[in-house]
Amino acid sequence: MHGDARRTGLPSSSLDLVHARLLLVNVPEPHEIVAEMVRLAKPGGWVACEEVDGLFLCQPPHPAWDRLTEVFLAVYGQDGADIHCGRRVPGLFQDAGLVDVGVEARADVFPIGTAQRFVHLNLVRALRPKILQRGLLDETALDALDRAARHHLDDPATVVLPFIYFLVWGRKP
Repeated sequence: MHGDARRTGLPSSSLDLVHARLLLVNVPEPHEIVAEMVRLAKPGGWVACEEVDGLFLCQPPHPAWDRLTEVFLAVYGQDGADIHCGRRVPGLFQDAGLVDVGVEARADVFPIGTAQRFVHLNLVRALRPKILQRGLLDETALDALDRAARHHLDDPATVVLPFIYFLVWGRKP
């Protein structure tokens, strides 16, 4: 299904729960989607989101990780998205008129052997066409940085904490 989360076409005040996960962080003007979510909720119904906030912690630091993070942030910013949206969601909910807004934050450290350990580097890979098209890096440099960062993450002593996850909820009055 393909649609616009800002204008779903669904009837107003028709749902007990409206939920989105990892959506607001990827779009410009996330408040427009929150407004649509609130419109869809019944009075007394709930709106909830789980969104990330980029932390991009890699300890010990590594220049390849740092450079790929800079490039990632540049692409995100150029596209109008906000990788730090997670921390803003409670305010977006309050501004949209929700009450009883609550928030929980969680930070996962990804150990060796888990696919999530490489989530940040995989997101950079997914942005490869944009990175190359915009001249932020050439193919040779991008490949070398990716290899170096992945090699660094293969060390079990390296701590990887790319995101803080925010679970936010609020009730429509």
